[in-house]
Amino acid sequence: MGDIIIKNGYVFDPINNINGEVMDIFIKDGKVVEEYDGKDAKVIDARGKTVMPGGVDSHSHVAGAKVNRGRIMRPEDHYQWVRSKTDIAHSGTGYTVPSVYLQGYEYATMGYTTVFEAAMPPLEARHTHEEMKATPIVDMGAYLVFGNNWFIMRYLREGDIEKAAAYVSWMLRAHKAYGIKCVNPAGVESWGWAKNVHSLDEPNIHFEITPCEIIRGLAEVNELLGLPISLHLHANNLGHPGCWEITRESLKIPSDLEPQMKIEGEQDFEKRTQTVYLAHAQFNAFGGTSWRDFESGAKGIVDYVNSADHVVIDNGAVPFGPATVMTGDGPAIFDLYKLVGGKWSNSDIELECGAGVLTFTYLKSNPVHSVQWAIGLELILMIKDMWKCILTTDHPNGGPFVKYPSLIAWLMSEKARNDTLETCHKWASEKSEIATIDRELDLYDVAIITRANPAKTIGIAYRKGHLGVGADGDVTIYDIDPTTLDSSNYTEIEKKFRIAEYTIKEGEIVAHKGEITSAPTGRIFYTESKVNEEIERDVLADVREWFKYYTLGFENYPVDERYLRRPTPIKVNMEG
Repeated sequence: MGDIIIKNGYVFDPINNINGEVMDIFIKDGKVVEEYDGKDAKVIDARGKTVMPGGVDSHSHVAGAKVNRGRIMRPEDHYQWVRSKTDIAHSGTGYTVPSVYLQGYEYATMGYTTVFEAAMPPLEARHTHEEMKATPIVDMGAYLVFGNNWFIMRYLREGDIEKAAAYVSWMLRAHKAYGIKCVNPAGVESWGWAKNVHSLDEPNIHFEITPCEIIRGLAEVNELLGLPISLHLHANNLGHPGCWEITRESLKIPSDLEPQMKIEGEQDFEKRTQTVYLAHAQFNAFGGTSWRDFESGAKGIVDYVNSADHVVIDNGAVPFGPATVMTGDGPAIFDLYKLVGGKWSNSDIELECGAGVLTFTYLKSNPVHSVQWAIGLELILMIKDMWKCILTTDHPNGGPFVKYPSLIAWLMSEKARNDTLETCHKWASEKSEIATIDRELDLYDVAIITRANPAKTIGIAYRKGHLGVGADGDVTIYDIDPTTLDSSNYTEIEKKFRIAEYTIKEGEIVAHKGEITSAPTGRIFYTESKVNEEIERDVLADVREWFKYYTLGFENYPVDERYLRRPTPIKVNMEG
């Protein structure tokens, strides 16, 4: 932690309604403070430059067994993309699935200081934490997968919401996880028997519970516990033509619930206003009835999001080029494998979930891929309120996170989009509305979708995503002068967002013009909640009994805090 004064920069801090004002930012002991003399502080003159909070990525696949499997399946990544060792930084390799060291350095180079792993299977939580612990610089956390968990399906089928909440509460504490992830609810469990579910009211085999019941139940559990992030949903039928309709209907399920975020001791900050967070919406926004009449379904999703206050989405954009598809949606990845072939792996994770990995390349010449590119941009450009959307690529599914600057350039420049359209298959124009959109985001909008809204959505806006007093001293300075910014010069926009002038983490300069200057240890955030102790005792007795179906002993299941670096519990619902 350090002391820094950033002077004369154009500051974009949407949480505090600061839109390009020339200001000074004061950081002392790693936190933003009021003005002080700063006799021992390092002074950075940001005159003519853009100053934003450190970037926050609320959905990325950066740690765990499936990520490591992706590294193994992409050997070409590791000789084509290399970062050499320095006196400060380790060496690192990889493009679509970079090594743990490299991913920390690349995020910092772009100006990001906080990253959340989007899907952690409980049985693989220890591995996930080991990889997060080895990732330098950035603060991290992980969402725990519950949508096909045997205990959850049984409790919800029996209508026992209190037991379901007690189980989730214990699991989050036991595995040092942050929130609830729900992937293809009810469907992945059927995949263990080579089946799936295809509608919200279709029960799965054995447990005979529907996706609708699981989504509703987990959303209720989420608000009963008062978790910092709302239910993180990967909707059913992902990646299939026409899936936008089931996605829209899924979003309606928790529409009557009230957000009940209950973080102890952190009341005066921007809280989440949603009860459902739709992950990688692009993959759930496919239109048409088959691949022959495939088209964008983004408008159907956007129309609903524009009319609803309980939904936030991340777009999961496709920036073209190589990708590694990895998901907890086993049947979806198998369907993709049958469609395109190539390297593929799939696994069933005992009583909890499943996962699959597939190597992939998105091509401008491919009609479907070109429409996917358009959908990812439509999902942001057509939403009226930027506080309802977040920029992602669902790394590495749509593409690697290092392509965020390309996405920003497309969103800020109509010319960039039109020039790309000229190189794409004609379906991009014919099967979407992207060619008719003339909207261009500004720097304030970019700050919302890459900083302020991700922090607010996942419940850490009391310390991340803004530059108000008390915030973490995480700051990015870009060599962009807002007064001379030309949206038609989109290659320059992409270049400037690719390599930040300065990235500052807790008052310490960690990256300067692409060079890693310091590699501090980041935090791991996780949630601690409490429920009725008697109910939790009953649940744990039940869990111990059912552990006969697991391949390891109950005592080896939880993750000890020693697996975490700088563990930072967020206490919620502590009144019990």
